[in-house]
Amino acid sequence: MRLFPKPDARFRAAATTLAAVALLVTMLIWRPEGTLAVVLALVLVLLTMTAGVAVTAARESRDARPTAPHPPAGQPLPAGYGVDADTLETLDPRAVRDSRTVNGVSDR
Repeated sequence: MRLFPKPDARFRAAATTLAAVALLVTMLIWRPEGTLAVVLALVLVLLTMTAGVAVTAARESRDARPTAPHPPAGQPLPAGYGVDADTLETLDPRAVRDSRTVNGVSDR
């Protein structure tokens, strides 16, 4: 068991957004020069990108529906490799003709 629970996407989004805003305000007030300004600007870009990804993850986790552990009733289970006749015919028309022919007699 963990001492601290793993933060969810909303917490990460809020934390990185707050850190990015704090760094931006610090840079606007302090106005560093030279290499330090470049490093802080790169950190600001990294925090902003992380905040954007976390916001997107939070939105997707909110909209996510649990997947069904088994196919719903009424839908046939895929046979073989899960390729239907139309797809197989697109790939190789002879294979479909051969599968529709029983003992050399076509079912059409």
